[in-house]
Amino acid sequence: MRVRRWSLRRSVLRTTDQMAFSTQTLATAAKVAAPDGSTVRMLAVASGGSMAHFALPPHGVARAVRHRTVEELWFILSGRGRMWRCDSDTEDVVGLEHGVSLAIPCGTSFQFRSDSAEPLHAVGVTMPPWPGDDEACFVQGPWAATF
Repeated sequence: MRVRRWSLRRSVLRTTDQMAFSTQTLATAAKVAAPDGSTVRMLAVASGGSMAHFALPPHGVARAVRHRTVEELWFILSGRGRMWRCDSDTEDVVGLEHGVSLAIPCGTSFQFRSDSAEPLHAVGVTMPPWPGDDEACFVQGPWAATF
C-alpha cells in the first residue's frame, strides 16, 4: 500500500461543471497522508465543500492541527477514540464511536486518537473544499502524536 502526501489541489480546482456530478468510491480513492498523519481518501467534491474518509490505525494519535480557512463536520463510522477541540473560549474532549457526529469550526485546534485495537474510521465534510497543503497549522495538543 503506497501512501502519498496530502495534495488535493488538482481535485479541488475542477470546473463547476465537473463538480456538479462528482462521484468517487472509497475503494478506488487514492490514499494520501494528511498533515495530521491520518490516512485520507478524497471522496466527492462540490463547489461548496469536499468529503473525505479519514482513518487512524489502532492506538494511533494524529498530530494536533488548526485549520486556517475551512470548517469540518465529521461522522464516525467505526472504532473508538477521542477528539480534543479547543478555541479561544472553550476546550473539550469528546468520545468517538460509531454514530457520533461533531463540528470543527474554522480556527479550532483539534486532535484525534484511536483508543481501541480497531482502526478509527470517519467521514468528514470540509467547507469550503480543502484548499491545499498549507491549510493546516500545527499546534500543541494534549497527546503525543504517533506520526
